Amino acid sequence: MHPTQLYPDDLVYEHEAVAATGVPGPVIRQWARRGKIQRFTGNPRQYAGHGHEYKTMYALPEIKEQARTYRPMPQRARRAA
Repeated sequence: MHPTQLYPDDLVYEHEAVAATGVPGPVIRQWARRGKIQRFTGNPRQYAGHGHEYKTMYALPEIKEQARTYRPMPQRARRAA
């Protein structure tokens, strides 16, 4: 998706994308690192003192597209001692 095709409302912070799609934040960051979705710089001065989720914005349509095929991987239970 080209950045000119996005509306300002389409750019969301990580915690907003998690609430909208149900995909965990580390998975969204992994998709961005692998190039599956684009990341955009936020306004860090506006949210100074908060965590990294306020420094990066993501395109919600791209996340929703990737979220359609997302399946959480079951984690193995800890072994009994």
